Amino acid sequence: MAKRKHYYVRKSHRYLGLFLGIQFLFWTIGGLYFSWSDLDDVHGDHQKAHIHPVGGNVILAPLSDVLQKLKAKDTVNFIFDTRLIQVLSDPVYQITYSKEHDRGKKIQLVNAISGELRPALSRTEAIQVAQGSFTDEAKVKSVEYLTTTNGHHEYRKEPLPAYAITFDHPSNTTVYVSTQLGTVQKFRNNKWRVFDVLWMLHTMDYQTRDHFGNWMLRAFSVLGLVTVFSGFWLFWLSRKKKITNPNPVSKH
Repeated sequence: MAKRKHYYVRKSHRYLGLFLGIQFLFWTIGGLYFSWSDLDDVHGDHQKAHIHPVGGNVILAPLSDVLQKLKAKDTVNFIFDTRLIQVLSDPVYQITYSKEHDRGKKIQLVNAISGELRPALSRTEAIQVAQGSFTDEAKVKSVEYLTTTNGHHEYRKEPLPAYAITFDHPSNTTVYVSTQLGTVQKFRNNKWRVFDVLWMLHTMDYQTRDHFGNWMLRAFSVLGLVTVFSGFWLFWLSRKKKITNPNPVSKH
């Protein structure tokens, strides 16, 4: 009975090792890439230009007056956030509001000096914002207007609509600019794209890439533990057998 049990454990260990080996290889390759990569390079932080803050002597339009103009245009029952940002070096109010408390949030950009409401960024303005945020000298290679993305898109789960401005640069960097927010949201380059694929293989989330608690990862983790512990058990059995029978009699 013990030999039969030993046989099945050894056979299970062998096939589990073969089955899990490919995923273990992906985990190892991903871990090596993650540990040897500079996250600043992956996120494109070294390519982001320094934006000078708004001068302290600037005279801003009263926020109360701005809100009155906004209320004349739309229903404003709730204000969630008000920020002072820069759009092409101009100070701009970024106001997040809604008619209902838990849904329907809207964003309005307002010239913070004149107090005039302004529309979302145009294609030309988005390109200028992207160029101003990119440190390297490079020509614009392509411009894409995004209204939807899927779970595999490199701009997934980010504010839409947005312009994707790709530069003719060795890093193949794409700068994503939200038209409603008026600001750069993400930098994506070739290093990030490799990181993203390896991250998907690491997390085993082949739908959205970012869900770390999916059932497939849990199952492989448990099977990995079973494989490791079965290996320890087989090693212990072999050592125990050697101790019990240190000088086996050879048959001639």
